[in-house]
Parts: sequence; structure tokens; C-alpha cells
Amino acid sequence: MAIEELVKPQNSWCPHCEPGRGCLIYSNRPAECQTFSCLWLLNDHLNQHWKPSKSKLVLTTSEDGIEVRCDPGFPDAWRKEPFRSEIHQWAASGETHDVTVVVIVGQRMTLVTPDREFDLGVVGPDQRIVREIEGMRVLSVSVMKASAPEGEQ
Repeated sequence: MAIEELVKPQNSWCPHCEPGRGCLIYSNRPAECQTFSCLWLLNDHLNQHWKPSKSKLVLTTSEDGIEVRCDPGFPDAWRKEPFRSEIHQWAASGETHDVTVVVIVGQRMTLVTPDREFDLGVVGPDQRIVREIEGMRVLSVSVMKASAPEGEQ
């Protein structure tokens, strides 16, 4: 993930991270890093297999759902069991609560529903995901330019 204070872009290693050892500036890390916690650290219901160093997945939340971020070196990690089944279970539960489940590999996004996976491609920060829903089932998905907040042009 991007870290503004370190001018670290998304999809690149932090210059202060040493694989196998961790953060080399942990005691002096930026506030952005100090306040971040993946869902594995916050949610007691996630089993040990979800630990990011084992699963190669980092779980975060967004305004409307769950984001499963894959280590770019392991782009298919989310498709392996038990992860795939659990992600689809979250998608099924999310349908009844209007919660989306998105998998992010590099810059590509996939919206997961109980019965389909919608490859959204690269979704920019100025874009939004629009779902066409019938009942509680997602029929189709598109990516559109986000409209400016009211009062902005």
C-alpha cells in the first residue's frame, strides 16, 4: 500500500522493510504506519492461516466492504483454499448486508460475489464500482468516473 509520509507508492516495497526481518524503523515509523492494522490483527474470528506472512494476503476495510490485498509475488494466493472458500462466504454474507468483497492484486481489482468473480481491471482513485443488482444478486458490474462532491467542479 502507498505510504504518503515516506513517499512510497503503491505496489512497491518500503525502503525500510527487510523481508524476513520486518520494519527497520519500527520504533520511529510514520503515524500512518502506526495507526494501520490489518483485519487479521483486529478480528479474533480470523484464524492463524490468515496471518499475512503465511497467507500472503492483507485484509483491510473500505467504505463499503472488505478488501483482500494480495502480495504481488503471490497473485493467486487468494484462490487457494481455505482462502477462496472463506472469501466467497464473506461475499454471500455481504449480499444480505450490502457489503462488497474486492480482491486487489497489484493494481487490478476483482469483485467477488457468491457465484461470480468480476474482473474490474485497474480502478483509479477517481473511479467507482457500480453494481447492477436484482434482489440481492449482482448481475453486472462496471467502473465509472466518480462524480465530484456537491459544490465541486
